[in-house]
Amino acid sequence: MPSDSRQVAERIDRPAADVYAYAVNPAHIADWAPGLGDRVEHIDGDWFVETGMGRVRVVFAPANAFGVLDHEVFLPTGQRFYNPLRVVPHGDGSEIVFTVRRTPGMSDTDLDRDAGAVAADLARLKQILETNE
Repeated sequence: MPSDSRQVAERIDRPAADVYAYAVNPAHIADWAPGLGDRVEHIDGDWFVETGMGRVRVVFAPANAFGVLDHEVFLPTGQRFYNPLRVVPHGDGSEIVFTVRRTPGMSDTDLDRDAGAVAADLARLKQILETNE
């Protein structure tokens, strides 16, 4: 039976608090996670992202001291997806870990594609944070 999820991680040479402080701000999504979407709007307390699937609403975990960046994505179809995302200390730097979950009917190829898109987003986050110290 194929795995139902895959952890994608990136080591970032910045303290976990710095990575969290940047990634927790939804306004930065389009900069580091264009795999999710390319335009972010904050309307009446809700965050929306323009994606290839249309405009989605994204609900984030409350700010916390544990590096939890979990979020739910609500598609225009009414489907919702829970996405675990964590920033954890790793030596003098940190590691950011995203759990890519297999959805019903998703092939191994589709899961690989999604994991690759997440890896590219996390690599972009690393580049932004390590370049703009």
